[in-house]
Amino acid sequence: MLKQVQHDKKTKMTINKNKVVSVNYHLSSHIDNEAPELVEQTSTDHPFTFIFGVGQLLPDFEKNLADKKVGDKFDFKVTPANGYGVSDKEMIAKIPKEAFNVDGVFDSERVKEGEELMMNDADGNQLMGFVQEIGNDYVIMDFNHPLADHNLHFVGEVLSVREATAEELDHGHVHGPGGHHH
Repeated sequence: MLKQVQHDKKTKMTINKNKVVSVNYHLSSHIDNEAPELVEQTSTDHPFTFIFGVGQLLPDFEKNLADKKVGDKFDFKVTPANGYGVSDKEMIAKIPKEAFNVDGVFDSERVKEGEELMMNDADGNQLMGFVQEIGNDYVIMDFNHPLADHNLHFVGEVLSVREATAEELDHGHVHGPGGHHH
């Protein structure tokens, strides 16, 4: 009987720092009183796998998964302030249209209203932005996160929990199934 109890404790590892965790979930979001929309859905064949507690995820996402075990279900909400933030007007920029020229001609194939574009700021940092408006001599880009102002709702289940390897911790990502392959 004692050996069985020890075995059960070993197989029921809890989620905490430096554990590799796989979860299956669906994420919906909404702004204020709008109807929720599905944003992302994983599956047991293609779970979301990550290293817990290394600062790569929303803090509230990790807080709500802490101490859970394989088979535990979760259902929690994250406010905009604790999720992807509240829209900041400073993150909307009016950029001269010639910045979008290729060989001296405006890139109308790639630069369209609603399109997502990778841009570089003055320091060379890459930023993802959405084209909001195209004027005669400017393009208005919104660099806020696409889920800024959204309430998030995560519903799912913990599929696996294991110790991260030294190599995974050193590289900052999961290796093998559900993770990065070198």
